[in-house]
Formats: sequence, C-alpha cells, structure tokens
Amino acid sequence: MNVFDKFISYLSPKSAYERMVYRETIKAFQDSERGYDAGSDSRLNANWRVVNSNAETLNRAYRDVIRARSQDLERNSDILESILLAFERNVVGTGFKLQAKTDNEELNKQIEVLFKKWSRPKYCDVTQQQSFVEICQMLVRRRRVDGAAFVVKRYQENDFIPFSLQVYEVEDLDITRVSSQNRIIDGIEYNEYNRPVAYYIKKYDLFGNWTGNSERIPSEDVIFMYRKKRPSQLREMSELSTTLPRVRDMNQYMEAVSVKERIAALLAVMIKRFIPNNGNTYGRGVVNNDKSIEYQGKKLTPGMIMELNPGDDVAVVTPPSSGASAADFIRLQQRLTGSAQGISYEVAARDMSQVNYSSARQGLLEDRNTYEMEQQFFEEHFLTEVYEEFIEAAVLSGVLKLNVNEFYRNKESYLKHKWIAPGMKWIDPKKEADANKVMLDNNLTTLEHVAASTGQDWREIIDQRAIEIEYAKAKGVIMNAESETNITNNEDEEDETNVSTELND
Repeated sequence: MNVFDKFISYLSPKSAYERMVYRETIKAFQDSERGYDAGSDSRLNANWRVVNSNAETLNRAYRDVIRARSQDLERNSDILESILLAFERNVVGTGFKLQAKTDNEELNKQIEVLFKKWSRPKYCDVTQQQSFVEICQMLVRRRRVDGAAFVVKRYQENDFIPFSLQVYEVEDLDITRVSSQNRIIDGIEYNEYNRPVAYYIKKYDLFGNWTGNSERIPSEDVIFMYRKKRPSQLREMSELSTTLPRVRDMNQYMEAVSVKERIAALLAVMIKRFIPNNGNTYGRGVVNNDKSIEYQGKKLTPGMIMELNPGDDVAVVTPPSSGASAADFIRLQQRLTGSAQGISYEVAARDMSQVNYSSARQGLLEDRNTYEMEQQFFEEHFLTEVYEEFIEAAVLSGVLKLNVNEFYRNKESYLKHKWIAPGMKWIDPKKEADANKVMLDNNLTTLEHVAASTGQDWREIIDQRAIEIEYAKAKGVIMNAESETNITNNEDEEDETNVSTELND
C-alpha cells in the first residue's frame, strides 16, 4: 500500500479496500495473460525465487557439501546402499570380457590371455590390492556418490607389463592451487577452450597428513570420469543430488517409527502412592521417610517397575500406530528415489510382491536401458583408454611379440577390440531362448549378439560345445544337439524317399 492508498484509507477505508481488490484482480488477469504459469509471480509462486547462473559457479557453491552428505548416507543408509549395489551388480557385475579384434586370430587369443593375467591385483593395481573387476566396481560406486571417478595411469617396473592404475579420491585434488597462465579451478588446470591440461593431486606423508604440496599430472595420464550435463560445467556433481533429501527423510521417518513401536511394545509398571496432606502421617505404624524420586533422565525399559513420588501421576501420550501406513509411505518414497536414479522400485527395494510377469519384464527392460547407458559411458571413458595403454605398454616392454615400427604404422588395426558387458538374466529363460531361436533361424540376429546379451563369447561357446560333443562320442553318449541333428537328417531322408516314390508312381 503506497502513500496515496494510506491517505484514502484514512478518509474512506471502504474506498481503499475496493482499490486494493481491483488492483489484485487486474494483476491476476495480467499474470494469466503471460502464457506461462511457471513464470508468473502469483500467490502460488510467491516463494519461488531463482536466478540464472553459470553451471560451474552454481555447482562450486554446493559441490563439497553435497558430496559429504552423499558419503554420509552411503555409510549410514541401507536404502541408498541398495541403489548403489544395484548399479555395481548390473553395470559391472562379474566384469567386462575382452575380445581382441585384430586380423590375426592367434594374436587375439594371446592378447586376451595377457589381459586376463594383467587384471590380477598384482599387476593392474599400483597398491596390489584390487583386481581390475574390483576397481571397475569401485569406480561405478564413486561416480554415483562423488559425481566423478578419478584414476591415474602409472608406469612402474615389474616382472610383467609396466603399467598399472592408481585410484584417487576426488578430495585429493588440490583446490588451493592458482596459476598466472592457465586457469586452475578446484585443482584442475584448463586452457582457453576449457579443456583439462593438468591435475594437481595432494601429497601426503607416511601418516596420511597433507604436506601442503601437490603433484602436477598431465591430463593424458589421468582418467577423470564425470557426466557433463551443461556446456558450462567443468567439474562433477554427485548423481545423488536429487535423491539425498528424500533418502534422509526416509531414514529419519523410519527411525521415528521404530522408536515409537519399541516404546509401544514395552511393559512397564508405575506404582503410585496417594498420601494425603502432603505426606503427613496418620495412624499407627505409618512412617514417612521423606524419600523423593528424581525423574530427570529416566527412560522406559522392558519390564521396568518404578515407584512415583506421593501425589504424582503418569500421563501417557499414545499416538495411533504408524506401522501399516509406514509401509505405503516408504514404498512410495523408494519408488521416487529409484526412478530419479533410472531404476525401478523393484530393483531399488528388492521387493517383487507388486508385479506380475508382464510388468516385471517391462521394468527389467527399462532398467536394462539405464545399465546399458552406464556401461557405454564406462567403456568409452575408461575401458577403451585402459586397453590402449595396456597394448602399447605390452608392445614396448616386449611382452607382446610385435615389431614396434609395424605396430605404430598400423596402430589402429592392432587396437581393435570389443568389450562384452556382463549378461543379464531374463525372468522366463525358455521364452527368451525360443525367441532367440526364431530370430536366428530367420537371420534377424547373430550368435555373437545373442551370446553377448548373456555376457558370453560366441567363439568360446562353439569351441566348448565341439569339445563336449567329441568327448561324448568317445564315451558313447548321445548329446541332445547330436540326436536332434540325426533326427532331422533321418526325416529329410524319409521325405526324399517319399517324394521319389510319388514321382515314380
């Protein structure tokens, strides 16, 4: 209300009120004519105040706090842990299988054998504590929680291939470093095109304390994996940022419900003594020992029997039970939490009681799309780069017997490869097997694709089946595949005989 309105209200409150009503009506009409309810300043949007900001400027203000809260819930929330384990199981699982794709089949087998050996903790991990599969599992978890996975390629002498990996925490970046040449933002040096040039990693003493110094590592020796969602984004943001408030609310709600139900289940007895006139004694044999009881800090415990002060009473607040409604509330919250991370409620909660075959299969397909996106990201940003460094180190160290000049002249052909992601099982394997058989018979798919969908190498399947069939023949055992082939051949011979007889007739 401006000065003029106040003057009118002093002379005529009715006129002032009418002016205010008409003004609000006109403003509401103007808001409705804007075309976007989300852009109006109406009563419903009165507290919705936002500003446009550069992605990195916005993220930098909240990045460390959100990462710390994500790690806190990672340690203390079973709800969040179930989501993280789902990604570990389905994105990495038992590990990616390598298929070398050079033109030399013997060389392919040799490379695959060497990589399998290098994947042991002794060779692939600079600390010699984790296998390559375990490193991959940890990187998937860290990228989800911290927003980024941070790996440095190290080259050290050993008795095999002098190449290994060292995994760092995102917190190991030295955010105090500054430079007068290139920009250094939170421990990463960028050129004028915002391309990382180097990373500054903190140095620690033997007791794990930061010495105040840092190591500058060129970007070609660093694998820094994070998902970029905006062009102006330079560093990571936790993938759990939209999920954390809901997970924390669920934890607090479940704790409150648990405490309430535990208190409701207690059996306690309160003994009240009513002594009139403030405890004065009347009659023979009545003694007042004047012992008062302090209630501060008292707690209910199972089977507790407690005596109250004379004249005191107990008032118990018994709210309605929340056990039944808690299940529906948590189910809804977990559904929203899982959907924000791209997975279904059934996977996030491990609860299959609300689905049938069709809905479970549809949910599994949607989940598979999420995992395949993560697997593709992981392959393009980590696995391929590790494989190329592995091959080059193997050639230069002489472990892989190739001419160095020939290798660098045809480097691309020697680096051809394929990663087979861990297989995903279907709800009804028979239906899927029948569908694959029909598609193979009609040339709508390949054995390589079908085998890869189950996480297997089609060549290994054929080689192993050939060995098994030959061994069965030697032992006089008829395999199913062989018997079906014999039956088919016999039927074909009978058909040919029948056709020949008809023609002769």
